[in-house]
Amino acid sequence: MSEALPESRTEAAAPTIALIAGEASGDQLGGALIQALRQRYPNARIVGVGGPRMHDAGFEAWRDIHELSVMGFLEVLKHLPRLLKLRRDLIRRIAALRPDVVVGIDAPDFNLGLERALKRRGLRTVHYVSPSVWAWREKRAEKLGQSADRVLCLFPMEPEIYARHGVDARFVGHPLADRFPLVADRHGARETLDLAQNIPVLAVLPGSRASEVERLGQVFLDAAARVAQSIPGLRIVVPAANARCREVLQRLISLAPNAPLTLLDGQAHEAMLAADVVLLASGTATLEAMLAKRPMVVGYRVAPMTYRFVQALKLIKTDTFALPNILAGQRLVPELMQDDCTVDKVTEAVLALFRDSQRRGNIVAAFEALHRELNGHHDGSAAEQAAEAIAELLPDTAHAR
Repeated sequence: MSEALPESRTEAAAPTIALIAGEASGDQLGGALIQALRQRYPNARIVGVGGPRMHDAGFEAWRDIHELSVMGFLEVLKHLPRLLKLRRDLIRRIAALRPDVVVGIDAPDFNLGLERALKRRGLRTVHYVSPSVWAWREKRAEKLGQSADRVLCLFPMEPEIYARHGVDARFVGHPLADRFPLVADRHGARETLDLAQNIPVLAVLPGSRASEVERLGQVFLDAAARVAQSIPGLRIVVPAANARCREVLQRLISLAPNAPLTLLDGQAHEAMLAADVVLLASGTATLEAMLAKRPMVVGYRVAPMTYRFVQALKLIKTDTFALPNILAGQRLVPELMQDDCTVDKVTEAVLALFRDSQRRGNIVAAFEALHRELNGHHDGSAAEQAAEAIAELLPDTAHAR
């Protein structure tokens, strides 16, 4: 395929849009975004880096998403020369094409440098999914303005932070909020998992990576076993995120064979919906549990050296990590981080929720309000709102159908 300017748009009403996604979650966002963009511009040319969901939505993939999907500090270092060469090649090719807009989807370590280089070349740039500026130093928000003409935010508190640094940011809603109903179907989830409707259920989710499960699994499972001793008839469901996590969980479960525990392959959403209380690792899963309207206890541990390093350099400016608490602006649910994440404290926090039905009801009501906030300010899905925010940056001639 030629990389010269003749491969540009065929008509003003059919814009050319470049999308760069770097991991599976970005492919999901990109696929929905392409569908929403095609509702506006059926003949648009949409090119760049993506995965199977984006391809299925009508995407011209220059490179596959797996070329960018590198996790972990050492892995990134190992692949850094290749990634830098890939970014240079993409910058050159996109600059030659001169699309109407360039959208980097998440993957900030890769995309922000690419966006910055293309913005300096006079192209319109958008960064879709704000990094966690509320947790890290706010100077990151200012630097984002050097890369993106507009930042599309998934959380409602983020645009205000960017505004303080003169950066154009738009809250478009969170795609997960579109996937969960406002009123959770616990009855249906219990039928799916073959759980009786009248028994207490605890869901335990110690992480989606084997390293997380290694650090948290024993604490969580030991605490769950203790809770079972105090709650008659309790059933414990433990979804394994993948085959490697299942191996680790099976080994840990074998150390406590008498607990009333069921290990599941996947089905994390069903497990959350079926539960009365969820015990889980800090991360995106806490947002999913919030949208499932389930009271939760959040725990997390990182490697001790990493924790001390981050503390010493004061890299994190918050002592609140669970997304439901950040969104609510208060401690709705207990967080037990690092040295506080012990079997005794986790057990105590889970039992306190089981024994206080009024507190559980208040948490559910607060979660329903937060769910509305994540998607209730808009007409349409998060992807449609993102497409609208991108369309506003396109030349006037591209708006005609």
